[in-house]
Amino acid sequence: MKTLRRIGASPQERGSASGQTCPDIFELSDGSFAVIGTEATADLDGELPPDARRAAYERIVIISRETLVRAKADIPDL
Repeated sequence: MKTLRRIGASPQERGSASGQTCPDIFELSDGSFAVIGTEATADLDGELPPDARRAAYERIVIISRETLVRAKADIPDL
């Protein structure tokens, strides 16, 4: 699996001075998406809705609203 492209604006375009510690979204060669965000599994695991589940190997990460909103135009419909 390889990273194909960034989805949305780069951290620098969103105002990050260093561009090295900001959330990001990438499309992968298999059509999946990879997200760089702040790890928040311990804080949010107990807050998930009753019908949501997380596998032991999965983590909850937080990305800023701006990151996702600015990626919206690059996310395919299907």
